[in-house]
Amino acid sequence: MSLSFGSRVAATALLLASVNISGIVSAETAHAQSGNGGWFVPKTAQPPAAPAPRVVRRAVPQATAPDEGEDQPQQPETPPVLPAPPIPDSPDLPKEAAPPTAVIGVISIPTVMRMSTAAEEAQRILGARRDKLAAAAQREQAGWRDEQQKLQNDARTLTSEQVQLRERHLQERRNRAQRDFSNRARIIQEAANVSLNQIERELIRLVRQVAAAHGMNLVMHSEQVALHVPGQDITDETAAQLNKILPHVFIPAEDVDPEVLAKSGKMPTTADEDRANQQPAASAPAQSASVPQSVLRQHQ
Repeated sequence: MSLSFGSRVAATALLLASVNISGIVSAETAHAQSGNGGWFVPKTAQPPAAPAPRVVRRAVPQATAPDEGEDQPQQPETPPVLPAPPIPDSPDLPKEAAPPTAVIGVISIPTVMRMSTAAEEAQRILGARRDKLAAAAQREQAGWRDEQQKLQNDARTLTSEQVQLRERHLQERRNRAQRDFSNRARIIQEAANVSLNQIERELIRLVRQVAAAHGMNLVMHSEQVALHVPGQDITDETAAQLNKILPHVFIPAEDVDPEVLAKSGKMPTTADEDRANQQPAASAPAQSASVPQSVLRQHQ
């Protein structure tokens, strides 16, 4: 029994909804990317504008309509006749044991994620980082505008070479800021993925355990079920167990790159996740509570 791909999509949408910062850089630099590379060029350095090309409109000849009395029926396209080679007969398969009778349970993964204290903590922490990044992008955008305005005011007293030099510095500043914001946005997104991965792995194990406790051998998403009785819904029980076993998750610190942390070898990674799941629980390396540079909280 395993959670389907739909459960991961639903969980990802809930956890990452408040930390999706992929549009911060593009939104904050949209003004800088419009026209002339987004930077002010004084009139003395601008080439004269070319006159707008004259648009010549030509009448489009209308297709000659057929006579009203002329009948033009469309002939149906006849499918081609293709050879059909014989295929071998499939013999009957021997009888095998029938599968066990289905004992069905239902669960709402989005509801479990909304009830999860670990998911709520991740949303709050990563949402604050997202807001901080957005504020920094706004301040940088304001700095761009101030430099553009200052260049515009000083353009009359500067030579053409000096204007071009300051324009190049503004362009370099914009490129550096874009790289910095993109990298910081990636770090926040990957930190959210780290949090989600922990919740997802624990949730898969808990669904199996809760289903086995009730003798269920088939668990479906409640959003895909038209009717079920309350005794078949294991959503609340699974959420309660999730909050008991995993009230908090490890979130890389704000100044830590998750990819760099993974390469440091201080903790298991997604690369060896499958191998770790195949090992007995007793042989799994215990995660140290003193992992540096983290917001890992001890279960109370």
